[in-house]
Amino acid sequence: MMVTPEELRARLCGLFSFPVTPFTESLEIDLARFREHVGWMVEGKPAALFVCGGTGEFFSLDLAEFRHLVKAAVEETGGRLPVIAGIGYGTKLALSFVKAAENARADGLLVLPPYLLHSEQQGLYEHYCRIAESARLGLIIYQRDNAIFAPATVARLCELKNVIGFKDGHGNMELLLRIQKQAGDQLTIINGMPTAELSAAAFKGLGIVNYSSAVFNFVPPIAKAFYEALVKDDRPAMGRLLDAFYRPLADLRDRKKGYAVSLIKAGLRAIGKAAGPVRPPLVNCSVEEQEKLKAIIADGLAAVQA
Repeated sequence: MMVTPEELRARLCGLFSFPVTPFTESLEIDLARFREHVGWMVEGKPAALFVCGGTGEFFSLDLAEFRHLVKAAVEETGGRLPVIAGIGYGTKLALSFVKAAENARADGLLVLPPYLLHSEQQGLYEHYCRIAESARLGLIIYQRDNAIFAPATVARLCELKNVIGFKDGHGNMELLLRIQKQAGDQLTIINGMPTAELSAAAFKGLGIVNYSSAVFNFVPPIAKAFYEALVKDDRPAMGRLLDAFYRPLADLRDRKKGYAVSLIKAGLRAIGKAAGPVRPPLVNCSVEEQEKLKAIIADGLAAVQA
């Protein structure tokens, strides 16, 4: 049975994650491994899974691959938690992904920034409005890169009853505060910054504790320990995890463009749950970087036990 937008909004509370999309060495999707990965992630009990998002390499998937992946995620979760599908590109193509996600019985949609273009606010509004009007599911707006919203534009989008969330990957706290005031109770706001744990305390200052954790893919105990410390305002525990794991991970991430995805797959290799390579134009981590990551994981797990 379809989750209504209102029901989805009520469930968007807590720690979320974005499964990677496993590929074979010939860069075909590995659906069996994806199913296994999603099942393993569900055991860690995130509040929701966002499939085929940025970490899931949405930008490199065709429509048929997307449909198979969303359907598999829905089947593997079995209604235990919401499955939200990433969609994007220009308006007409985005509508094709909306239909595919709904046919695959996703619970909601994360609307990624439109392809490449920097648009006027009216253009952004019309793009997101057309997507919302074509969809039965609840929509989450994703602010980042070339999709930066004026508070007034968000207020207009809030008039559409299935626009229920706002994921911020931009990090401008003044702008976000103004958006938050305009949105009122209509939108659940989510911290969507890269390695969101690094900015979690700043977002909590605005009352936002919901965030997406890419590292949940390979170290759920670290991701959950940090979230619990954030909710409890346990600054010493947060500091230990930031120093031992998150800041060194971010230093490694910043070595090359696209490592926010490549490192997640490297992390899965490090724990013996390989998800294959990334697709071009992303590049895979080096052997030396893989070894550094193993050490960072070990330090992070030790910090959880401290």
